Order: sequence, then C-alpha cells, then structure tokens
Amino acid sequence: MHLRVPRPRSLAGQLFAMQAVLIAVVVAGYALFTYISDRGQAQDAAGRQARAVSLAIADSPSVLEAIGSPDPTARLQPYAVRVMRDTDVDFVTIMDPEGIRWTHPDPGQIGRPFRGHIERAQRGQTFTETYTGTLGPSVRAVTPVLDDGRVVGLVSAGIKVEEISKRAREQLTALLGVAAGALLLGAVGTYVINARLRRHTHGMNADELSRMHDYHQAALHAVREGLLMLDGQYRVALINDGGRELLGVAGDVVGASVADLGLPAQLTGALLASEPRVDEVHLTDRRVLVVNTSPVSGGERRGTVVTLRDVTELQSLMGELNSERGFTQALRSQAHEAANRLHTVVSLIELGRAEEAVDFATAELELAQALTDQVVAAVSEPVLAALLLGKTAQANERGVELVVSRESRLDDGLLPPSLPARDLVTILGNLVDNAVDAAQGRVPSRVTVAAYTEAARGGEVSGTVPAAGGGGSELVLRVSDTGAGVDPAHADLVFQRGFSTKPAGEGGRGLGLALVSQAVQRHGGTLTVTEAPGGGARFEARLPLDDPQGRAPAPDAPAGRRTAGGAV
Repeated sequence: MHLRVPRPRSLAGQLFAMQAVLIAVVVAGYALFTYISDRGQAQDAAGRQARAVSLAIADSPSVLEAIGSPDPTARLQPYAVRVMRDTDVDFVTIMDPEGIRWTHPDPGQIGRPFRGHIERAQRGQTFTETYTGTLGPSVRAVTPVLDDGRVVGLVSAGIKVEEISKRAREQLTALLGVAAGALLLGAVGTYVINARLRRHTHGMNADELSRMHDYHQAALHAVREGLLMLDGQYRVALINDGGRELLGVAGDVVGASVADLGLPAQLTGALLASEPRVDEVHLTDRRVLVVNTSPVSGGERRGTVVTLRDVTELQSLMGELNSERGFTQALRSQAHEAANRLHTVVSLIELGRAEEAVDFATAELELAQALTDQVVAAVSEPVLAALLLGKTAQANERGVELVVSRESRLDDGLLPPSLPARDLVTILGNLVDNAVDAAQGRVPSRVTVAAYTEAARGGEVSGTVPAAGGGGSELVLRVSDTGAGVDPAHADLVFQRGFSTKPAGEGGRGLGLALVSQAVQRHGGTLTVTEAPGGGARFEARLPLDDPQGRAPAPDAPAGRRTAGGAV
C-alpha cells in the first residue's frame, strides 16, 4: 500500500492561512471587547436615564401637591404610567417616606413596601443601584421628594436589566455584521495579495524556494559561460563569475550602469539595445565574445538577460583553418601548373628536344627556388616564413604580386616566448589578406611586406602613442598595397568590428582587422594606417620585444591609440 505524503503547503498558502486567522482573532477580540464595553455603557446610560426621570418627577410641583392630597394614588398612578410611556423606562414607583408604594406598573403591588434600598434617599440623597425587584433585575434610581427640606416622599425609576441586555445584543448584532464584513474584506484582500504572491513564487513553499536559491547560486558559479542580468534601467542586477572574467570587470558592479563598466563602445551599445541580439560577435581588449541578449518583459520592460560565450580560441583556429584552406587551394593550383610544366618537359623530350626540356625545367626550378630563397633570406623565422610563402602562392593565384621588401630582416630565435606564433599569424595573415583583397584587380596589383626589428621609438610617431616601456627593441610588421587606399574620414573606423568598404560575404565582414588590433593591443603595441608612397594603404604594427630592463612586456600592457574593426 502506497502511503501518500501530503505536499507541504505553499508559502503563499501559509501566509494566507496565517493572515486569515490573524484577522479572525483581531475581529473576534474587538467584537468581544466592544460587547462588554457597550454593555457597561448601556448600564451607565440606563442609570443616568433613570436618575434623570426620578429627579424630574421629584421636582414636579404636581407630584408634591398630589402627595399632600387625601388619596395620592388616585392622582399619581395615571401620572406615573404616562411618564413611563413617555420616557421609555420600565417602571416609575412613587412611595411615602417609609417606602409604601403609591404607584406601580402592576396595580396589585400598590400599597406594599418597596423592594430595594431607600435608606440614603430617606436621608435626602439621590442614588442608583442594580437590584432585583418584583419586575426582575433592574437598574434603578431613588430620589427623595422634598418640601422645605423635609422628605415627604420617594421616587424610584428603573430599567430592567433584560432590556439593557436586549439593547446590547442589538448593538452586538450590528457589530458582528460589521466584523463579518471586515473579515470578508480582509480575507478577499489577503487572497488577492497571496494569489499575486503565488504567481511570483510559482506555488512553491519556503523550503522549495530556499533549495532553488541554493541551486541558483551553485549554477551561477559553476557555469563557465558569462551570464549578465540587467534591470529596466540597464543596471547590473546579477553577474556570475564567468561574466566577470569575460568582460574583464572586477569588484562589486551590481547596481552599476552598463555604460560605467568601461566596455568597448559597440559592446556597450549591444547591451543597451532594446531589441534582442542573436550570436553577435564583439571584441574586448583580450577576447572575442559571442553575445546574445533577450529582454525580460511582463507587460512592461523589466530588464535584459545577456549570455556571453568566449570564442577567442575558436576565432584563432578558424583563421588558421582559413589559411590552411588557402594553402590547399594554392597547392592544388601549383600542382596543376606543375603537371602542365611536366607535360611540357615530357613533350619536349618526346620531340627529341632534350636540351630545351632541360633549360625549361631548370628555369622553373630557379624561379621557385629564387622565391623561397628571397623569403627565407629576409625572414628566417620559420612561422612567418611559411606564412609568407603560402600567402605568396595565394596572391599569385589571384593575380596579385606579393613582394617581401629588401629592408626585411628577421632572424630565427629573435622573437621572445611572450610573442606567440599564433598572434603573429593573426596579425600578419589578416593584414596580407586585407591587402590582397584591396590590390586585386588593380594595375599594378602588388602587395609589399616588410618585417624587421629596430630600436623602439621614444616619441610620438604617425599620430600613435609609443609602445609600452619607451625603450628596448620592437618588431615592425608593415604591409602596403596598391589598392584604392583608406579614406582619411575612415581612419579612426577602419579597425572597428563590422567596418568594411566591401559588400558583406558569407559570414559577414569586418572582423579581421579588429582581431589584428586586439592582438596588437594585447602585446602593448601600436597599429596605424597611412597612405602608401605609391598610392594605396599602408598598415604598420609595432610590437615591443622587451623593455629597457630586458623584460618581456606584460600581456595586458596598455596599448597605444587604436581603433577596432574589419577588412577594408
């Protein structure tokens, strides 16, 4: 037999029950207090009423005159009955100084002694008391009738306790009606408030809410992706550890405006946008982030939920993959050309022209070897040399001549470990790709690459801030093309993510030069774009190799002036 354990009442239900009981107790207590208070007030009011009636009768001249007549009852009984009717009292008894009744509501009681205390009235005092007489318990007042200071009679007027209780019960009935209305109103109000609370808590009880909070906190710290929640005024309501790391913020930023976090302008604009953003790529100083935003609304804007994914490594791998794909295409084209040349050599041999075949093959080998020797002689650093050889073949397939300038000189082992090969591929590869795109279809179509080291500049050059450290040596990577050049009006925009002068292709444009800018900044270098001497654009990246004390620059050393962006 399965025993069903009752589910704990929800927090909203517990609050409703507690508030309903509290309202009921308060209303019941107030009703009881009011009933007792009203009953006491009714008795006091009855005593005052009886006292006023008895005093009025005792002061009446006609009563004094009737007392002095031979038959007081004959004149006082009708008078007493009329007074009872007019003053709404239950009895009026007029008696002689010894307490023998002259009047009574029950004529059979006339002539009998008054049942109650009259001693104080016989001494000339008026008083009230509660006493059980012939009509039952009553609140009565006894007053002397004076004639020149002498007590010649007594007057008693009273109201039965039963009548007083009846009045109190009528008041209690009205009070209970009001109390019931108050209880109903309070219950309805409590129900409405708790219904709203149930919607907010989704019917969960306190234990469930506490457990959910614990899971919530654990999940926030465990998730490596960044999570950022903004309120309706675009202030940080919540940020997890991953979000702090990806955005590069430290300290307590909860409650701070997004505009005050020091993020790049385009990323700040995406976070402040009212419409949702889906898989947008944004760059910070050190990372490439994929940003998704979703507004939180419930009839009105309540805030925004932002998720952040770090794709820095992925972008680097994609860049390398694109380079490998380009190399593969170049090798395929070279293999095709090599096959054509081999067929030519074979055909010359078959025609009996062996000497011409040898001369043709030798010329092709000398041309290929000359290109390799030129690149390796200028740049013996293996990663950059391989990159330039591959890019040369790629450019040649697109009808662009890639030339390594004579000033290039970069020996193997010169670059420090703080300048990884991946960053060099990112910088030089994107600059060359951008230049080949710009030069393609132009006359002449040429890209010139220079790579060398020199002493770091100590002052401002070409509008840039000198590299961190102000001394030591620096690596210079310069790429010039014969394209249309860069509009001076776009000089500050050319490195921004999303900026491009060419139509967007599959996957969009505007990220390559932004990645270059990011890599240069990460190593504390400078990146500039100027007009090439023969027309076109010239991009120059300067990366510090060491500082005056011989230490490698910090990865996050401050960069010179930069802009952030994409292929031109």
